[in-house]
Amino acid sequence: MAKQAIGILETRGLIGLVNGTDAMLKSANVTLSGPMSQIGSAMCNVVVEGDIAAVKAAIDSGAAAASQVGEVISAHVIARPDNALGEMLPKAAKAAKK
Repeated sequence: MAKQAIGILETRGLIGLVNGTDAMLKSANVTLSGPMSQIGSAMCNVVVEGDIAAVKAAIDSGAAAASQVGEVISAHVIARPDNALGEMLPKAAKAAKK
C-alpha cells in the first residue's frame, strides 16, 4: 500500500456520510479510496488515504460534520497499514477510455 495511512468513517444514514466525506476532502490532502459502501441497517462507510497527519485531520473534521446531521458509528485512522490490507479495501473506479 503506497499511502502512509487510511481513515474509515462509518455513519448511520447516507446524509451524514456525504456531509462527512465532503468535509474530509475539503479539509485535508486525502484521496477517496473507492466509492462509499452501504453495509446494511442504514450503516454506510467511506475510506480515505493519505499521509498520517492529513488522514487524522480529515477524519476529525469528517466525523464532526457528519455528527451535525446524522449519527457517527465509528471514525478510525490506521497508520502504516500492512500491504495485505489493500486487498480488502475498495478500489477507485478507473476512468473510461475514450
